[in-house]
Amino acid sequence: MAMGRVKRGWLGLIKHTLNPLALRMARRGLGPFALIRHTGRKSGRSFETPLILARVPEGFVAELTYGPEVNWYRNVVAANRATVVWQGREFTVVGVEPIETAAGLRAFGVPASWVLQLLRRHEFRVLRERPPGPQGEAS
Repeated sequence: MAMGRVKRGWLGLIKHTLNPLALRMARRGLGPFALIRHTGRKSGRSFETPLILARVPEGFVAELTYGPEVNWYRNVVAANRATVVWQGREFTVVGVEPIETAAGLRAFGVPASWVLQLLRRHEFRVLRERPPGPQGEAS
């Protein structure tokens, strides 16, 4: 389904205003931002997208604010792989799975879950982290 002109315009505005600031913060491990590195499913180019993620035992939970048609999400699903930079550390993502709304909200905790509920957010995904290696090293 094609995005409407207004939605595309909004995403373009965010891409050129908020994203550069959020990228700088995520690279430094500052604030609430994480960074997801992914490869374009058509171009093969590498991209970095700032996100706010919740840490869970199996990896990370993402709330799909702009829906599942955004490029970062489509690229990660197509490749079934990405790298998350969270609090200055890198984690390898090896799968993406839907998660129930209630579980997604719980992952973000209070007060973020209250804000997400107020905004009627309901699309959450688990970005499954590669399990630790044989020596117990994290990815």
